Amino acid sequence: MTIPALLLDRADRRGDHTALRVGDVRVTYRELADRAAAMAASLARRGVRRGDPVAAMTTNRIELIDLILGCAWLGAVAVPLNTAFRGDALSHVLAASGARRLLVEPEYVARVEGAGFRGERWIVGSGSAPQPDSAPVPPEAVISALDPAAVLFTSGTTGLPKGVLCPHAQFLWWGRGVGASLDLDADDVLYNGLPLFHTNAINAFFQAVVAGGTFVLGQHFSVHEYWRRVADVDATVVYLLGAMVAMLAGRPPTTADRAHRATRALSPATPERLWRPFRDRFGIELIDGFGTTETNLVLGTLPGDRRAGYLGTIMPGYAALVVDPAGHPVPDGTPGELLVRTGLDGAFALGYLGDAPHAPGAWLATGDRVIREHDGWFRFVDRIKDVIRRRGENISSAEVEDVLAQHPGVAQVAVFPVPSALAEDEVMAAVVVRPGHHVDPAELRRFAEPHLAYFALPRYIDVVDALPLTETGKVRKAELRERGVGAHTWDADAVGTAPGR
Repeated sequence: MTIPALLLDRADRRGDHTALRVGDVRVTYRELADRAAAMAASLARRGVRRGDPVAAMTTNRIELIDLILGCAWLGAVAVPLNTAFRGDALSHVLAASGARRLLVEPEYVARVEGAGFRGERWIVGSGSAPQPDSAPVPPEAVISALDPAAVLFTSGTTGLPKGVLCPHAQFLWWGRGVGASLDLDADDVLYNGLPLFHTNAINAFFQAVVAGGTFVLGQHFSVHEYWRRVADVDATVVYLLGAMVAMLAGRPPTTADRAHRATRALSPATPERLWRPFRDRFGIELIDGFGTTETNLVLGTLPGDRRAGYLGTIMPGYAALVVDPAGHPVPDGTPGELLVRTGLDGAFALGYLGDAPHAPGAWLATGDRVIREHDGWFRFVDRIKDVIRRRGENISSAEVEDVLAQHPGVAQVAVFPVPSALAEDEVMAAVVVRPGHHVDPAELRRFAEPHLAYFALPRYIDVVDALPLTETGKVRKAELRERGVGAHTWDADAVGTAPGR
């Protein structure tokens, strides 16, 4: 259950098969193991030793995969950084990582210097950067499944990012669990354009390697070009997050919608209303599940046993509970926080940088509100931090978003709390309109009235050109909350339409 052992096994079993494609570069499994061994030698020649953290701030490039695998081969720890980090957040992650060596693209050099990094900089494309061009070396003999392979920093949409210490085995468990859920085999081509500093993309790579298939590393998501890219790389499996499904579904139909070979997508927390229309239009089955940077695929589904709008059931080797704020289990059908744990060695992260290690087998609070149905199926409700408190009631922002998004003129929507003069919160929605449509806020609210309790109806509605997104497609709700009510925000109270007053 280590990355070097996995690479050597695949080199032996699948040596001539294409393992990786990045742009015009194609790498077989035999070459992938050789590159990891050669990169490890290059790193060692530059003074990197077992356990050393090596940071990277690059876009999706072959050099970043080489670094991750070279570190794993050597027993060092790769620390890929979010390329959006800057200022205090960048200073924080660089210091917290403990890295004294950094692989960096030229466009980010000034930023890391401004953030106070004073270690050794390896600039991509320069002679200073390590390359897999040294004589290969055997993998570090003492690497274990529980040794750290990477530190992945959480996105930090609220507060400073936290470094998650991921062991070798965690990536292999991801490959096994998601591989079973997606029904992956050696003929599959997995296309993922999410950034490699994110758990989704790096784990998709290992899903491909565990299956013996091909991983294609894409670039940033483009709603206009997405299906053309999927077709160009001959992908059979794709990966979608956050607003991506809604953005694709909101585009006018084109001939590219079905001009590809992909049949399934890993798409966590997809609204039920989009599942069937997306399959019918694009020929893609959206496959849900629950896992985080700290965990693994705890809740999931298997082929032939899926339900639209559900995360799935508890996967073998894991356990899950739904609890109230005091930590007591709640009855089936009642929303509560999801707690998870595992009995599989190395399937969860070791802990956070700077904190005490996670105790093996301990319950981990996820910060997600879910419902467990009586038959053991789990349904996502909301992130706990996104719950809105109004007039003594808890309101799920996801539920309100799902209702508003059913309006034919709405392409995307985000619902979030803003301060109320009466204490607690008011409900606010930011709406992106579909091309060729018009959305009147008063009419949108009337559209929602039959489907929402009066206290959940948005008081404020902003029609915006675009929602602020992270690099992984999540809406930056903290930014929307900070922006708040503006001069052009529609206010239901101002026009006398708010019921229950």
